[in-house]
Amino acid sequence: MTARPQPGRLRVPPALAAAQQTEEWRAWVAELPTLAGEFLERWQLRPDGAPTHGAVSLILPVRQPDGSPAVLKLQPVDEETRGEPIALRAWGRGLAAELLDSDPDTGTLLLERLDAARSLAAVPDDTLAVRELAELLAALVDRPAPAGLPRLADLAAAMLHRLPRALPQLAAPADRQLLATCGAAVRELLAEPGDRLLHWDLHYDNVLAPLPAYGQDRSRWLAIDPKPLAGDPGFELLPALRNRWEDVVATGDVTRAVRHRFRLLTDTLDLDRLRATGWTLGRILQNTLWDLDDGATAVDPVQVAIAGALLEA
Repeated sequence: MTARPQPGRLRVPPALAAAQQTEEWRAWVAELPTLAGEFLERWQLRPDGAPTHGAVSLILPVRQPDGSPAVLKLQPVDEETRGEPIALRAWGRGLAAELLDSDPDTGTLLLERLDAARSLAAVPDDTLAVRELAELLAALVDRPAPAGLPRLADLAAAMLHRLPRALPQLAAPADRQLLATCGAAVRELLAEPGDRLLHWDLHYDNVLAPLPAYGQDRSRWLAIDPKPLAGDPGFELLPALRNRWEDVVATGDVTRAVRHRFRLLTDTLDLDRLRATGWTLGRILQNTLWDLDDGATAVDPVQVAIAGALLEA
């Protein structure tokens, strides 16, 4: 059995430690070395490289008892992370990183290791990257959402409840009008929120290739880091529209480039474009409400450009 490392031997990446400033977060970060040691011992893992991190997770490359590569993912348990193992089990090995083990009490996951150096963000051709993402997304949302996941219906209702209080926080009348338009679009769709298994954060850096030595029987691209949600696939499109924004700007015609991506996504997922537009506006509403919580007084310009391109289509 692998000897349990001493807590002080694991150095939490400074950026992860500073990601939040709450007492709860600092307490979780302080406990991370001990937690990592406990799971290295429990699952008989040995460290196999320097730790990395996501926005709210610590990723430790490890080797399993049989020598095969994996990653140990440690993250706080909350509404978003609680459903990750549920989604990964539903998708199985063919569409996402394989779930090898999990501990629901702590949110700790043991996952197959994918090739972090090969993501869709590194694919030079923007159209090809969008098409690959769309094909993966179509397969992911083909699954009905298992029980126990957050529901888009509840999220959308909560956004609409908050909207009247949020509008005065925006300084520009045009931004207030845009957010009101987003709310109206969601209100029209609220009666049919959908029941598909959504990833909720499928952008280019969250799509990785399998390791070459372990990927002969795998799909070309696999999803990681879901924040699973039960809802309409149209709610999934905004990350693919706004990420790699420099590629959109480089075309010289932002509106045309946004519409091109949107058509690729909706055609591949076989979505009604009016509904997909409405739920994309809903995603802009959600993101803006989060930004207002962080002190913003304007709608993010990228999202203004995306909304304009879709509303003028």
